[in-house]
Formats: sequence, C-alpha cells, structure tokens
Amino acid sequence: MKSLIRSILIKILPTKNAYAHCDIPCGIYDPKPAQLAAATVLKMVQLIQELSKENPTVNDRNKFVRYVSTKEEHARKCKEEILILWTDYFKPEHLKTIPHLHEIFWNAAKLCSLNKQEVSLAHATELVKAVDEIAAIFQKTKVTSKK
Repeated sequence: MKSLIRSILIKILPTKNAYAHCDIPCGIYDPKPAQLAAATVLKMVQLIQELSKENPTVNDRNKFVRYVSTKEEHARKCKEEILILWTDYFKPEHLKTIPHLHEIFWNAAKLCSLNKQEVSLAHATELVKAVDEIAAIFQKTKVTSKK
C-alpha cells in the first residue's frame, strides 16, 4: 500500500535531484580537497609524460588512459571545490580586503579547464600554485574572522 501511495505521489508531485555542498550554510569549508585534486592533476601529468613514447605496450596505453581519466576527474573535482569556496564561503566583506579575489578564483577555474584540455606540466604546476594561493587566502580569512 505504501508503495502504491508513494508511486502516485511521485507522479503527481515529480521530484528532482538536488546537488549542493550544503547551502544552509553549514560553515564547514576547507580548501584541502581542491589542493589534493590539483596535486593529483600534477602527478597524472608527470606520469603521462614519463610513459614510453617509443613502441608503447598495451600496458602503457592502458596506463595512459587511466592517467588521463584520473587527471580529468580531479581537474573537475578541483573546479567544483574552488567554486564552492568562491560562491559559498567568500562574502562581499572579503572583497574589501582582497579586491582581486574574483580574478584569483576565475583564473584558477580556467586553469582547471585547461588541465582537462591538455597535458601540460606548466599548467598543472600553475593550478597547484593557484589553489595553494586560494588556501592561503582562506586561512587568512579564517584567522581574521576569529578575532
């Protein structure tokens, strides 16, 4: 009976999946997942570049596909995590003390996209540096907000 009622309700009142960090706001924010994702992107680029380019074996090709897949997934995760910080944690009052905050986040998000599009040690290193800069800014704001 419960199943019948539930299925009728779903047809009458269709549901949609909602995805969010929290939006309560819960106040639980941390740049570490973005840092880990950026470090993973860098490591995958290094591993890709270390693969044999002369007569690659089936195992080499398999590793290549796995490394690229992991690089892509972590570039996406990195972007998701920094966007959560940008849109949910940082507030207008932060812009007063960090006027270039939007540019920092925008550039980091663009680096995530670049790292999905290509295999570049330079861009992967830039991504790690950009996310580390965001983490440092985040930590400063946490310290100043506790005073």
